[in-house]
Amino acid sequence: MVKGLYTAYTGMLNEQKRMDIITNNMANTDTTGFKKEGVTAQAFDEVMADRLKDFSTPGIDPHRIGNVSLGVKIGEVYTDWSEGPLKNTNNVYDFALTDRGFFTISYTDKEGVTSTMYTRDGNFELTSTGFLVTQDGDFVLGTDGNAIQLNPLLETSIDDSGTLYQNGTRVAQLQITDFADYDYLEKYGENFYRPVEGATLQDADAKVLQGYLETSNVNTVTEMVNLIAISRNYETNQKLIQTYDDSLQITANQIGKL
Repeated sequence: MVKGLYTAYTGMLNEQKRMDIITNNMANTDTTGFKKEGVTAQAFDEVMADRLKDFSTPGIDPHRIGNVSLGVKIGEVYTDWSEGPLKNTNNVYDFALTDRGFFTISYTDKEGVTSTMYTRDGNFELTSTGFLVTQDGDFVLGTDGNAIQLNPLLETSIDDSGTLYQNGTRVAQLQITDFADYDYLEKYGENFYRPVEGATLQDADAKVLQGYLETSNVNTVTEMVNLIAISRNYETNQKLIQTYDDSLQITANQIGKL
């Protein structure tokens, strides 16, 4: 019975973690380029259980009950890399990718450390000095590895390869980066990604669209259904614990007096 309490507890803990992920998805429904996360569940490794101090069976060796599962746990948190719907903004410096790939960003953290990040969020703007930056002011990198700088007084156009033109002259080209296996990317903040050890860069097949943004791939209705299911599973485990607790009280307070 005590094992049942533990199993129900692991079920509640598992549903709580799943709810955290679902609510984070819903909170980022309007985040440009956001990729929703999902989660799997798996059982703990089974252990061999022995009955201790059981004198009803002959011999000195403990009587084996068999394999016992210790409940459920989070198996894997994964990212859904499917493309989100495109939104037409008609903004000159809004860009969207039509396939696999990421914009390359020079990111500077609060400590002043600069590193390269990757994002699907193409909601860029031009500074007064002509640098193409993210909404947080981080520089967008070109194929030469340098920050892209344009003339803010001239009109800008872009072709599907990410090449930027002003007055018909090529000025720079967006660095679109892709990876062979997205399992070697980790999320940083809301919609930045950075490679971990083992990540392999490859050419991107994505085309660039000007005046569009890729919206979040979170489906609010689906997430609400999942949230309701998680809440009910949590309540079921909660009621199971209450049932076990009532049974233990009866055992201790009534049967124990006989």
